[in-house]
Amino acid sequence: MSNESNGGGWLRRILARACDIEPEETRATLASFLLVFLLMGSYYILRPVRDALASNWTDAEVSWLWTITFFISTIAVYLYGGAISRIRFQRLVPSVYGLFAVSFVLFYIGENTLAESTLLDKSFYLWVSLFSLFHISVFWSFMADTFSKPQATRLFGFIGAGASAGGIVGPATASLLVGDMGTDVLLLIASAMVVMALPVVRWVQLLKVTDLHNERLALDTANLAIGGNPLAGFTVFLQSRYLLAIGLFLFLYTFISAFVYFELKNLLDVYDEQTRTRIWANMDLIVNSLTIVVSVFATGRIAKYMGMPFTLASVPVLIGAGLLFLAAAPMVSVVVGIQIIRRAGNYAISRPAREMLFTTVDRETRFKAKPVIDIVIYRGGDMLSAWAFTGLTQLLGLGLAAVAAVGAGVAVLWAITGIYLGRQFNATSAPDAAPAALPEVE
Repeated sequence: MSNESNGGGWLRRILARACDIEPEETRATLASFLLVFLLMGSYYILRPVRDALASNWTDAEVSWLWTITFFISTIAVYLYGGAISRIRFQRLVPSVYGLFAVSFVLFYIGENTLAESTLLDKSFYLWVSLFSLFHISVFWSFMADTFSKPQATRLFGFIGAGASAGGIVGPATASLLVGDMGTDVLLLIASAMVVMALPVVRWVQLLKVTDLHNERLALDTANLAIGGNPLAGFTVFLQSRYLLAIGLFLFLYTFISAFVYFELKNLLDVYDEQTRTRIWANMDLIVNSLTIVVSVFATGRIAKYMGMPFTLASVPVLIGAGLLFLAAAPMVSVVVGIQIIRRAGNYAISRPAREMLFTTVDRETRFKAKPVIDIVIYRGGDMLSAWAFTGLTQLLGLGLAAVAAVGAGVAVLWAITGIYLGRQFNATSAPDAAPAALPEVE
């Protein structure tokens, strides 16, 4: 295949400035960028709608919703494990996204036909919370199954910038349309974006072989189900120290995230729903604008030249410093600043680096154990952190400064876990070495 057919010299030169990309990787990288752009754009249209609803409810009500989300997520991961065991691999990813696209249309119909919407609103909150983790977990499993370990180290930062680009378009769309059209129509727009992602999934599946030449990652499996027990993901997770450490890294992140989220939720309860939707959307715009710059120009180079231990520990160290500052100066503006740095740092650095960790494991682990971490552990962390926040503030009466000090201690453990994982990644080779007859790929 000629270089021109892979996107043209001018495009490769632009990409070369953003990341360390080889000519034959151009189309697959851009297709993956487009795919996550569409998926995250749809989510970020729905996110401010979901978060605006939360201010209608008490901390205890939201804590219960997060608890229910945890159990629903656990059941969903089990069902997903069963689907992986039975559905042909080539159809797995589009089937998941197609289900979510249809569900958003059904919620739109419900909002416009039911007289009392409280139960539906809480159901929508739960469903979007599930979608928020499921769609991106499946995407990164797909990416880890598409790119080799060296390719992932160089390209995942840039691909992750597609999520940030979607995170700019999504909230901008929500902020622009919500005043004139209301919140319901946003569900239809989000559904349409997920549908647009389906042919891109198929395109990436083809480019994996034709452009990336990762035949060993696709050999004899595209048309087969992965097989195995639906509970295998839980078993593999519990038996692997490496996966347990990834789960701990994510759990500690959710601890801090929940505390900051609850503080912001309570600060915004004085506004009406549409105003809160606009505020959350504008905050998303700031976060993702910052994220895309770091993702495109820095993440891949940080991982390549500074190493994975530094990459995984950098954001926890920054957040820990910010929380110590908040403990000394407990102000609303500092909470907002920490929220922006936390989310931008996670999207631009921590998340792509964490996804690189899964390039060293086999396919069953990527598609079965990874959702256990991304969804069950994440939502379990949400649940425990929500009740911890409620207990610290309502039972013990701790203020913002004291809660921030607790968070700073958690950030230290988070950074130590990141350093451990980075060292384990450096010492681990990619699974299933290529057969001698095929090109050597780590």
